[in-house]
Amino acid sequence: MSIHLVLGGARSGKSSFAESLVLADKHMQRHYVATATVTDDEMKHRIAHHQARRDESWQLHECSLHIAPLLQQFSSQDVVLIDCLTLWMSNVIFEGGQTAIEEAINAHVDKLVVALKACSAKVILVSNEVGLGVIPMGDVTRLFVDHAGWMNQAIAKVADQVTFIAAGLPMKLKG
Repeated sequence: MSIHLVLGGARSGKSSFAESLVLADKHMQRHYVATATVTDDEMKHRIAHHQARRDESWQLHECSLHIAPLLQQFSSQDVVLIDCLTLWMSNVIFEGGQTAIEEAINAHVDKLVVALKACSAKVILVSNEVGLGVIPMGDVTRLFVDHAGWMNQAIAKVADQVTFIAAGLPMKLKG
């Protein structure tokens, strides 16, 4: 149906903006695909903060890794918010280990892009724009930043709309 990518930095307001897009579709079934996993108390607090903003009209799907198959079950009556792709990228990297990690990352992203193009629901994806800072020193962090950037580019290419959020202000990049 349509794909809308919402990009921004940490605490930029991207999730709130994406949620407002879902709420604007009053006659569609709301789905929230949560990619975060509880790894520590701080992440537990972040997840609780996001949960508190949603009411019972949202159907929750906790999906830390295999988003592509999940997208197949949604219809044109659904609006799906996936929050957040960079947490998902982290999960993909850590699940993949060290063996052929770049191929595994690319395979996951390719499957996601194909699933997005085939999905009949309206899909809104939230992702961090991580390439605006300095080049990271660690090899795993560089791997993450590089692949998050390439993932954002691949999804932006197939997206109908792309919005960048800075200081809570949306800037239309595409659509």
